[in-house]
Amino acid sequence: MSLINLIEFAVHGDDRGSLVSLEQYQNIPFEIKRVYYIFDTKSSVSRGFHAHRNLQQVAVCISGHCRIRLDNGQYVEDVILSSPKQGLLIDGLKWREMHDFSENCVLLVLASELYDTSDYIWDYPEFISMVNDNADK
Repeated sequence: MSLINLIEFAVHGDDRGSLVSLEQYQNIPFEIKRVYYIFDTKSSVSRGFHAHRNLQQVAVCISGHCRIRLDNGQYVEDVILSSPKQGLLIDGLKWREMHDFSENCVLLVLASELYDTSDYIWDYPEFISMVNDNADK
C-alpha cells in the first residue's frame, strides 16, 4: 500500500513556454478554499511535523525540489517533488514532514479548507493514538 498519490497535470504550451491549470474537481479532487506557498526555506530546515484531522491538500513544487515524508502510523514513505507538472495528494490522517529544500524551492499547496488550528495534530504520540482509535472502529 503506497501513501504516495501523485497527480500528473496536463501541460499546455508552445514555443512561448508552458502552462499548467489547476481546477477544483477537475485535476484537484476537492474544492479549493485556500492556497499558500512556502519559499526561501534553508536546505538545513525541515518543516511540517503535523497531521490534519480533515484537511485535504495537493502540494506542487513549482520551482526547485524538496522531499516530503508521509506517515499513516503503519507505513512511512518519502517522495521527491521536483516538477510543476506533478502534485502530491495528501488526504486522510497522515503525518507530514518536508525536508531537503533546494535553494530555489517554491512549494505551492492547495487546501480543501480554510486555516483552522483545531484541525492540526502537532503531537506525534497523539497522532498515533488517533490512528489506532480509527483502526478500532
